Amino acid sequence: MPSALIAAAVLTALLGLAHSWLGEARLIGPLLAPDQRAGLLAKSAFARAILRFAWHLTSVAWWGLAAILAAVALAGPAAAETATLAAIGATLALSGIIVLVTSRGRHLAWPVFLAAAVLAVLPVVA
Repeated sequence: MPSALIAAAVLTALLGLAHSWLGEARLIGPLLAPDQRAGLLAKSAFARAILRFAWHLTSVAWWGLAAILAAVALAGPAAAETATLAAIGATLALSGIIVLVTSRGRHLAWPVFLAAAVLAVLPVVA
């Protein structure tokens, strides 16, 4: 069973990589190109930044899911809960940092992501 979970983790991580790379190259980049912008995307750098980081946050979530799959496969039943909570906490923290940096603190999700990250790892560190 652990080999199936590792395979699932690898596929999920590759899915996240392909999503970010191909999405940026074939969808987000062209959509945000100056000659293609219309409406709100033409007027607001903030809206363009939100669209870009929201797209890539999906990949971060998939990488977090891949980390959980790998952690459960490698940790064994006794440590699986700790490994899972650590992976969830890291995923939430990374998401919060991405939102904070990309939006320069203007998007209100970053403190929620970071608070959830701390709360997720409390059982691990307590």
